[in-house]
Amino acid sequence: MAHSEPASADRELFQVYSGARRPRILLAASGSVAAIKFANLCHCFSEWAEVKAVATKASLHFIDIASLPKDVTLYTDEDEWPTWKKIGDAVLHIELRRWADIMVIAPLSANTLGKIAGGLCDNLLTCIVRAWDYGKPFFVAPAMNTLMWNNPFTERHLMTIDDLGISLIPPVTKRLACGDYGNGAMAEPSLIFSTVRLFVEKRAQSSGRNIQ
Repeated sequence: MAHSEPASADRELFQVYSGARRPRILLAASGSVAAIKFANLCHCFSEWAEVKAVATKASLHFIDIASLPKDVTLYTDEDEWPTWKKIGDAVLHIELRRWADIMVIAPLSANTLGKIAGGLCDNLLTCIVRAWDYGKPFFVAPAMNTLMWNNPFTERHLMTIDDLGISLIPPVTKRLACGDYGNGAMAEPSLIFSTVRLFVEKRAQSSGRNIQ
């Protein structure tokens, strides 16, 4: 029984790739100015998949919650433990990990990248990541200042998460929110969406079905 959950996850992914149901996408935002695009990202995905969202405390400064799709529930650190009363009660970060077929963190800040690479889990988002089944797809779209992106720690951290099987959607070069010009801006929500959808559709084709 100890190994039943990964097998269950494989069955769930087969249902997605075979077209039996819509994908379940867990979208997450960490503390970057690029989180102003998070509502747009949620809209992109919600037209194609079932979506739940997670936001760190820092990201809430930038997210327009009123602009999120009406059918998307947003979870924050404050939702993690209030309903837990006794052993056997649901634990939110575990339930969200079980529910999701695919996880996408966009934007991924330098701070949250460092936490993931170091195995830290001090908020709802990083607890989900620490509990993630890496047999399931996981994408990140970093967003940070150019010098932060070029910092040697960033390369080390990216190598670490690559070893975990996390897929990188690279940042782009443009004028950044701080005024600097350079690489580090989050990829556009439409590109993030198309990258994930193309991944699923390729898997669906290998299963002999197309997901609409």
